[in-house]
Amino acid sequence: MASLVQLSADQLELQERARRFVDDVLIPHEVAAERAGGRLPAEVVNTITKAAIGARLNGGRHGLEHGGQGWSTLDYVVVHEQLGRNTNGLWWWIPDGYNVLSAGTPDQIARYLVPALRGEIWLSYAVTEEHAGSDPSSIRTTARADGDDWVIDGEKWFVTSGDVAAAHIVVAVAEGHGPTLFIVDADLPGVEAVADPPFTHTFPHGHPTVRFTGVRVGSSAIIGGLGEADALQQAWFMEERLGIAVHCVAAMGRLLEEALGWAATREQGGGRILDHQGVSFPLADSAADAAAARLLVYEVATLADSGADRKIVHAKASLAKLFASEAAYRCADRVVQVFGGRGYVRTYAAERFLRELRVDRIWEGTSEIQRLIVARSLERRGVRAVIA
Repeated sequence: MASLVQLSADQLELQERARRFVDDVLIPHEVAAERAGGRLPAEVVNTITKAAIGARLNGGRHGLEHGGQGWSTLDYVVVHEQLGRNTNGLWWWIPDGYNVLSAGTPDQIARYLVPALRGEIWLSYAVTEEHAGSDPSSIRTTARADGDDWVIDGEKWFVTSGDVAAAHIVVAVAEGHGPTLFIVDADLPGVEAVADPPFTHTFPHGHPTVRFTGVRVGSSAIIGGLGEADALQQAWFMEERLGIAVHCVAAMGRLLEEALGWAATREQGGGRILDHQGVSFPLADSAADAAAARLLVYEVATLADSGADRKIVHAKASLAKLFASEAAYRCADRVVQVFGGRGYVRTYAAERFLRELRVDRIWEGTSEIQRLIVARSLERRGVRAVIA
């Protein structure tokens, strides 16, 4: 897919490198992953991880000094527009680390970020709770000061990769300071997975419920300073929402390619089904959605790299996630209909996308939360600033 912004020669090479990785390394394993409930054999995972490192796709936005690639926001979007063409979350096996770790101490970076970028360990981010989802101000997990240590108590839901994580990044309300990020080794006393719910998609890792009961950590476990969780997470949420949006754009591209290939060759009633408006018009509508969503995503990336007002970038990232996630699900539903009975078979990408894209309207802030963010930004920043 041609870029809607002027990409440099290096970015075009990066785009092609990522596309080859998806086509040659990831897509061939989609059906096997689906049949295995998302869990591929260790030797296959190792092959994917080594190929990702060899293709220089690991640790994208992290610094070269830590083993990352030093990508700009636009570089990140260029790559993830390719990765999102894959189903079953197989891009998950590309080693990476949460961006909040860039604010970590040298020891935290050495112990957690560097090995994560080499694919040696996995980390989780524990934010959501039973009664605190889209409203982080409702978080009840606490960190109580006890001498030089902190004692963490609480329960986190939907902890992605929590079943395999060597450590959890935990959002807790630190006594006297407010929301704070702690990095907590998964093998510490008092850390336990208490539920492992099955989800709609078949991804590499689970999203268990993790309970922290009297977990003692030192002050060296604090990321970025006491009371700094909200500020650190703003950048995290912007990146995550932009990543979801560009994955949705990528999914629409592949869905349309597969639907067009099928509809142009499938004959019913003496002609191609593509020649019927009931098939061709929904695909045209989805193409319009995909093009508009892609423009939004690339605008956010360009603004972020230009040093624009972070609050405007944040609002536009929410706008992009809202539009792209809603549009992608409509596209998947239309494409399943184009494939007919085959669209309901899990070995077809359309069926897998229909299940996988549903969560994009929920995680990292539901569509309703994105609408609230956008509406408030319209009032505070002005209509022209948000939509121009």
